[in-house]
Amino acid sequence: MSTPDRAADGPLPARAVLRLAAPALPVLAAEPLYVLVDTAVVGRLGAVPLAGLAVAGVLFAQVTNQLTFLSYGTTSRAARLHGAGRRSDAVTEGVQATWLALAVGLVVLAVGQLVAPPVARALGDGGAVADGAVSWLRIALFGAPMVLVTLAGNGWMRGVQDTVRPMRYVLAGNGLSALACPFLVHGWGAWDGWGLEGSAVANVLAQTVVAALFLAALFRERAAAPAEAPVRLRPKPAVIRAQLGLGRDLVLRSLAFQACFLSATAVAARFGAASVAAHQIVLQLWVFQSLVLDAVAIAAQALVGAALGGGGAERARAVARQVTRYGLVLGSGFAAVFAALFIVLPKLFTADPVVLATVPVAWWFFVAMQPVAGVVFALDGVLLGAGDAAFLRTSTLLAAAAGFLPLIWASLLFDWGLAGIWTGLTAFMLIRLIAVTLRARSGHWAIPGVVRA
Repeated sequence: MSTPDRAADGPLPARAVLRLAAPALPVLAAEPLYVLVDTAVVGRLGAVPLAGLAVAGVLFAQVTNQLTFLSYGTTSRAARLHGAGRRSDAVTEGVQATWLALAVGLVVLAVGQLVAPPVARALGDGGAVADGAVSWLRIALFGAPMVLVTLAGNGWMRGVQDTVRPMRYVLAGNGLSALACPFLVHGWGAWDGWGLEGSAVANVLAQTVVAALFLAALFRERAAAPAEAPVRLRPKPAVIRAQLGLGRDLVLRSLAFQACFLSATAVAARFGAASVAAHQIVLQLWVFQSLVLDAVAIAAQALVGAALGGGGAERARAVARQVTRYGLVLGSGFAAVFAALFIVLPKLFTADPVVLATVPVAWWFFVAMQPVAGVVFALDGVLLGAGDAAFLRTSTLLAAAAGFLPLIWASLLFDWGLAGIWTGLTAFMLIRLIAVTLRARSGHWAIPGVVRA
C-alpha cells in the first residue's frame, strides 16, 4: 500500500506528479478512444444507426459529465484522510461514495427510461434516428450505476495515491468491450448480430466489469485493514450528505462549462457549415490536450489533499506553486507544438478547402490559450484537492456569465463569426486564470486537517 508524501520542505519533484498523472491519463483517454471504436463499428451499419448512436451517446455522456463529483469530490476528501495516515477512513470515504453512486445510478436508470423517448425525439428527427437512439439508451442506461461506481472508485483510489489499479481496471473493461462490440453488432457466421443494440450491450458489459473490479478492490481493502482501524461498509448518512454538498458545487461548475461549449457550437452553426466544421476541429483538439492537463490536475488534487490532511499547510502551498510551474511549462509546450503543426494537423481532419481556410481564425486563439490552460488546470487541481469547490463553482459561473456568454451572443448579433466565439472562450479562460491565481496566492484554501463528518 502506498503512503502519502509528507516531505516537509524542498521542491516537489516532477516524478511525484508523473507517478500519479501518467497512469491517470489512460483512464481519462479510455472513454473517448472507446467511443471512436464504437463509432467505427456502428458506422458500418449505415447512416441512420450511426446518427442514432450520436444522439444517444450525447445524452448518455451527460451522466459522466454532470456527476464527476463522485471522482473529484471523493479524491479531495479521501486524500486528506490518507495524508493524516488514516487509510482505512480514506477507503471508507470511497465506500460511502459507492453507496451514493449506486443510489444516484438507480435514479438515473429509472428516470432515463421514462424520458429517453421524448428527449431523443427532440434531438433526433422524430423518426428512425430517434427510434435507434431510444433502443440504444434503454439498454445502455442499465450501465449507469456501474459508470457511477467507477467514478467513485477512481475518486478514492486517487485519494490514496493509487492511479495504477484504476488504469488497469478501466483498460481491461474497455478492451474487453472493444473486442466484443464488433461481434455483438455485426454477428459471426450465420448469426447477424444485434445491430445498434449490440453496441449498447458491449457498453454495459465493459461498465459492469470495471465496476466489479472496483467493488472487489473495496472488499480487499476491508480484508487487509487492521482490526483497530476497520473499513466500514455500512452507509453513513452524514458522510453522504457532505459528499452531496460538495457534489452540488461541482455539478453547477460543470453546468457552466457545458453552457459555454454548447453555446459556442450552436452559434458557430449559425455562421455556416464551414465555420462549425472548423470550430469542431479546433474544439476536439482542445478536448484532447485537456486530458493531459487534467491528469496533472488529478495529481495535484491527491498531493495537496494529502499535505493538508497531514497538517502541512505550507507544504500544500509549496506543492501548489510547483504544480503551477509544471502546468505553465506543459501548456507552453503544447502552444509550441500546435503552432508548429498548424500547416499539417488540420489537414488530417478535412480536405475541404473552405474549412481549412476558416480554421486559422480559431487556431491562433487555441494556441495562445495553451499556457493559460496549463496554469488554470493545475490550480483547479490544487483547489479541488483542498476541497475549495464552492469558490470554483462561483468563479466559473461568473467567468461564464461575465466573460463568455455576452461575447458569444454579441458575436452572433454583430456577425463576428469564429473570431467572436473564440474571443469569448479566451475571455472565459482569462477570467478563470485571474480568479484561481488570486485565490491560490491568498492561501485561504490551505486549511489543514481532515474532512468533517
